[in-house]
Amino acid sequence: MAAVTAMSLMVQGSRTPTVLEQIRARGELRVATLNLPTCYYIGAQGPTGLEYDLAKEFAHNLGVRLKIFVVPDEAALRAAIASGRADIAAAQITATAAWREVGEPAVPYAEIPQLVIYRSGEPAPEDLPQLQDTKLVVRTDSPQEGVLEKLRLVAPFLQWEAVSHGNTPLQDVAAGEVGYAVEDAREYAYAHHLYPDVRVAFTLPQRRPVQWIVRQGAPELLQAVNRYFQSLRTSGQLAALLRRDSGDAGSTHYEQSRLFELYCIQRLPRYREWFKEAAARYHLDWRLLAAIGFQESRWNPLAVSSMGAKGVMMLTSDTAEEMGLADRQNAKASIFAGARYFRQVLHMVPKHIPEPDRTWFAVASYNVGFGHVEDARVLAQKMGKNPDSWAAVRAVLPLLTDPRWYEQTQYGYAQGWQPVEYVARVREFLHLLEWQPDNGVLIQTASTNAPAAIANLSGS
Repeated sequence: MAAVTAMSLMVQGSRTPTVLEQIRARGELRVATLNLPTCYYIGAQGPTGLEYDLAKEFAHNLGVRLKIFVVPDEAALRAAIASGRADIAAAQITATAAWREVGEPAVPYAEIPQLVIYRSGEPAPEDLPQLQDTKLVVRTDSPQEGVLEKLRLVAPFLQWEAVSHGNTPLQDVAAGEVGYAVEDAREYAYAHHLYPDVRVAFTLPQRRPVQWIVRQGAPELLQAVNRYFQSLRTSGQLAALLRRDSGDAGSTHYEQSRLFELYCIQRLPRYREWFKEAAARYHLDWRLLAAIGFQESRWNPLAVSSMGAKGVMMLTSDTAEEMGLADRQNAKASIFAGARYFRQVLHMVPKHIPEPDRTWFAVASYNVGFGHVEDARVLAQKMGKNPDSWAAVRAVLPLLTDPRWYEQTQYGYAQGWQPVEYVARVREFLHLLEWQPDNGVLIQTASTNAPAAIANLSGS
């Protein structure tokens, strides 16, 4: 074995190491990406996003750490690959001629449906032939141009206008500046709530392939990338990741309310005393802590989220380690660690903010991360709104999905509508807990003005 190792070292010493060998030698994989919901962003408990998760797992498979960095646009991505600053570009890329000039495309790992979108009130085409007398808008040098070029082989009547300004197709259609545009289904899923007047007419028959781009002169790295994605396909892990990052908002408000009533009887009695003990230790209202626990896991100690969070309070492995939690599926330990973490977040919220707004800012931060909530407060102040008012800031948070706004912030993109919904549900569950006696039997009442009893939520 020693002879084989020595021979290997002699062979490597007589030639230039491959890019893959260089990566392993430095112990670091360098990946360039974009700050987008479909790629990479900072979540409540750290970095997340489909491309981040894929790159992190690939780096782990190589036995190295991941260094991921954000650049402003595709031109900067190509520059990072061309210069060798990045080993891989991972940002929902479709390999165009411009990409092939600077790197080697891996085998596509997904195909994204392409949607024809229009503004409510305008005629809605139902198929390709009905686009004959219309004009579509796409971005210059975008993958959508390539999709339409291929479709023109079977539908020569297709016409479109390529524009280079910074707006997205959704923004153009919503503003009434164009009649029709082509948009990625995933982009639409994440952003359409901002543009309620935009509708989907139909899905184009041509899908857009997405893939990683590997720097030139790295065939071994390219082979490793292709083997990695093949293993993800075979195991079903890739399909699960793609479903998780589809932009689906999840269960409805009605379903959650119905389950809450049921689980107040079936589950809460097992954990009520632990919620009370943890809340007393960290100077919180136990009902608020329990409401967060229900919203996170339905009071299920074995719950596992699509993002890898676990337990009653749904803590990630990093947050659990920070809170000293060894077993995230130990219900009592999870509740105490979640209480400690919430208290830590609450301490980050400026103390001059009055209650109950300060508490709602903390609840929102538990969901989306304190940095994003602070970004929304800064934007609110720029708009002339009160940054210390939850009502004002919750109206701003959804703007963190819009590049015109999140590019002005420190922490970038966030799924800003989620903390708004999250706080609303936690508040409702808190009120329901306030209305029930200590024996756990839910009181059915028509009153919608029960006292909030949150004067002591911030503790001392």
